[in-house]
Amino acid sequence: MAPVEQDALAVREQLFHERVRECIICALLFASLYILCHFIITHFKKHTDFTAVHDDEDAAVNRIALGLCTFTLAVALGAVLLLPFSIISNEVLLSFPQNYYIQWLNGSLIHGLWNLVFLFSNMSLVFLMPFAYFFTESEGFAGSKKGIMARVYETSVVLLLLTLLVLGMVWVASAIVGNDAASRQSLYDLWEYYLPYLYSCISLFGVLLLLLCTPFGLSIMFTVTGKLLVKPRLLEDLDEQLSCTRFEEAAVSRRI
Repeated sequence: MAPVEQDALAVREQLFHERVRECIICALLFASLYILCHFIITHFKKHTDFTAVHDDEDAAVNRIALGLCTFTLAVALGAVLLLPFSIISNEVLLSFPQNYYIQWLNGSLIHGLWNLVFLFSNMSLVFLMPFAYFFTESEGFAGSKKGIMARVYETSVVLLLLTLLVLGMVWVASAIVGNDAASRQSLYDLWEYYLPYLYSCISLFGVLLLLLCTPFGLSIMFTVTGKLLVKPRLLEDLDEQLSCTRFEEAAVSRRI
């Protein structure tokens, strides 16, 4: 084998090992987030949710919905922690550039994590969360055999109709506003133009909602805290209180 072919084979083998290592690290990180989110949801859920269901079919549906909600929460938590993880990994690499055991914190891993978070975020937003909601509300089509698959069929049909309805409304609105051929054909670029900006729009809406609700939440929190806590009496004047008590005692004595 020629030296050039050996070098190319060594490079391909190294890339393969790096890809396998990145997949293992991503799987371990997501598994950790999923377990953490599962404990969070099961801790804050009501005791009657997902468990105290006498029907086996309803219990299975609730468990599936719980899994979808846990997956979505894990993706959201990963999206929140991705930026701090990127900054910390960059600082660690700059602090220890020659350390062999932390070389896996490279740009390829961070780029792969960003792509996975972007993909799973859009998938959770567009498919998983609506599917979980419609799946818990579904009962199967009239006249069909009852079971999990009947609910899956009904949920899939409802989700498909809802998607077509939303796309049709957007298409009509775009055609009315633009009133030209380009605007009528703009939705053909759905996969190339609209979906990449969907995550940014939802993030912007979440930030605006956070900015709107945070002041009200802080005011309510301080109001409730002020009602529950006892004000300190360290700065009160005891002589003034004693004199007021004597005046009250004298007034009561005169009335008697």
